[in-house]
Parts: sequence; C-alpha cells; structure tokens
Amino acid sequence: MTAIISSLSSTKADAAEWETRCDMAAVFRACARMGWNEQIANHNSIMLPRASPDAPETFLINPRGWRFDELTASSLIVCDLAGTVLRGTGQLRSVAFHIHTRIHIANPAATCVLHVHPQYLTALSMLEEPEFELAHFNNTLLNDRVVFDTASVGGADSQHEGDRLAGLLGNKTILVMGAHGVTVVGPDIASAFDELYFAERTTMYQMTAWNTGRKLRNLPQHARQHWNGPWGEKLDARMHLDAWRRVLDKQEPDYKT
Repeated sequence: MTAIISSLSSTKADAAEWETRCDMAAVFRACARMGWNEQIANHNSIMLPRASPDAPETFLINPRGWRFDELTASSLIVCDLAGTVLRGTGQLRSVAFHIHTRIHIANPAATCVLHVHPQYLTALSMLEEPEFELAHFNNTLLNDRVVFDTASVGGADSQHEGDRLAGLLGNKTILVMGAHGVTVVGPDIASAFDELYFAERTTMYQMTAWNTGRKLRNLPQHARQHWNGPWGEKLDARMHLDAWRRVLDKQEPDYKT
C-alpha cells in the first residue's frame, strides 16, 4: 500500500504522521467550506506507513458523528483494514469501512481515498446517462481518469458492494457513484484533493453550459492526454493544498491541533 518507513526513528515517524494528520484535517475543512460533505456523513482516508514489515496496515480516517468543519488533526482515528479502531476516540462508520478498506485493499495506488457529495458531481451521478463532455480544457486530462457507476441502487452497505465499487474503479481515479456522490483516489492527499477539486469545478462548468440549452463545443479527440498517472505529476496539487493551509492557518488554526 504505502512505503514502509524502516529507516526513520519513531520520533520522525510520529512527526510524519502528524503532518499527514494536518494535511487531512485541512482537506476536511476545505471540503466543508465548499459544501462538499453531507452533514456528519462522508469520509476521507489515507494509508499510513507501516512501522515494520510485520506491522498491520493502517489508515487514518474521520470518526463517526463529526462535522467536517470541526475535525482536527488529533481527532482523526487510526484503523486497520479489518475496521478495528487502533488509536483515537470514536467509531468507524460501516459505510466508510465498506468503501475505504475495499478500495485500499484492491488498489495499492489508492493511498488516499476521498468520498464526498459535492453539488455538481452528485447531480451528474443522478442522471440516467452521466458523462464528462470533451468541452473544456480540463476534460482533456480528466476524461480518461473517470468511471461512471450506473448499476448502483443504494449506499455502500456491505463488503460485497465495497468490492464491486473497488473493482469498478480499477486503476481509474474518479468514481462517479450512481445516485450517490463521488470517490476520488490518489497516491497522496494533495493529489486526490486537487483532482477532486478539478473534477467538481469542471462538472460545474458543464452543468452551467448545459443550462443555456445551446450545443457544447466538442474538442478533438487528439486533445485527450490519456494520463492515468499521479495527478500531482501534472498539476500543482501540493501547492494547492499548501495555499489552503495558509488560509486555514489564519482563519481556522485549530485544524492542526
């Protein structure tokens, strides 16, 4: 899943985990500001480095019952892939277990998994035939990274459903979940967050253009970039998250407590 930190001291490993916690807390706060989460629902996770080769694989995630805008670095819980809470206070939501653990297990590249219900991607998920048009520059990068789930009839309420979603996602990074929301994965928090931002923003453009009733432009197929690698290798994902952290440092500094 994630690289094993065998050369770091426990102090350095703890410092690295704390920075990961601060990044994830910042993403929760940013998502809340943009209205992407569903009250106390939705969940974001990140695999943690293993302390040793025989240590269990663990991930960091938000506990059940917290709003995104009240989460802090220290309030996130650490769970193993069986769903057991190993560190922290609180419970793991069953739907979070079914979605996140199955994707983490099935796709080693999905180190970070973000599951939210942003307005425009969620609206797109409600269409009978959802699609990303090839009408905006962003689509040339996004369209080969998305898969649409048109078979879903409800929430992820079982391990079987989690496995179905993980299998459908495959090596893609954006899963528009039918009549539900979206899950975006990446090799790190910044990449997943930035790709989620671009996907939601581009869907907003598409929905707005559709509302004019006029025909959308159709960019040539050769403009597609056919990129399935880490999002952060193409765009300034880390800089984007750093910018959010600077804003939060001024306005909501408790996120990193």
